[in-house]
Amino acid sequence: MPASPLRLGVNVDHVATLRNARGGTMPDPVRAAHAAIAAGADGITAHLREDRRHIRDADVERLRREIDRPLNFEMAATDEMVAIALRLQPHAACLVPEKREERTTEGGLDIVGGRQHLAPAIARLVEAGVRVSLFVEPEVHVMEAARALGAPVVELHTGTYCEAVIAGDAGAVRAELARLARAAEHGHALGLEIHAGHGLTVDSVGPVAALPQVRELNIGHALMAEAIFDGLPAAIRAMRAAMDAARVASAA
Repeated sequence: MPASPLRLGVNVDHVATLRNARGGTMPDPVRAAHAAIAAGADGITAHLREDRRHIRDADVERLRREIDRPLNFEMAATDEMVAIALRLQPHAACLVPEKREERTTEGGLDIVGGRQHLAPAIARLVEAGVRVSLFVEPEVHVMEAARALGAPVVELHTGTYCEAVIAGDAGAVRAELARLARAAEHGHALGLEIHAGHGLTVDSVGPVAALPQVRELNIGHALMAEAIFDGLPAAIRAMRAAMDAARVASAA
């Protein structure tokens, strides 16, 4: 299939992590969002965790008011977070698993075992006009479960693929890319919009960006890490260039 335009969502969580390490107001994740948009981001992602370890309530409220691009509100499917999403009405709400002891989101949401818990939250958000995305493992049966739950979007967890790249395990890289490709193709055939993210860097983004069904990549930590050395606009421009080059090559 012809490659469609590929969007870049920039996650500003770890600007807030740095701010919270010392307290106060610097660096400001909303300022980072504006800088990301100016450098070519198509949207902004922020995860308001139950423990508020990085993004705070005031951050998402300001992001909703101040940015002129879609806000993707990452959240656990709890009553508290659903209520916040219904009040703020972001463009999208991406439901993710959340554990207090984890450093970052680990693995995809269990939408098969968690169907009874997830279905009411998804229904409330969809009814309110919030575009629901499910952060899930790239498996064919998971795509079918997402479709049955009525979510229009899935975000494929790319963390295992990225770990294989870091380890230099060529066989595991091929296997994970094949898994991502199967899930993307099957999900797209079911009518789902396909996004992807977690752990992607300039060095690993190309093969995922080349998957023609993927419409959006959400990337945060790698961008903020590179921004320490090169600045946020330069980091985003480099990522955008790598994504676009892979997309063009895949369509040739």
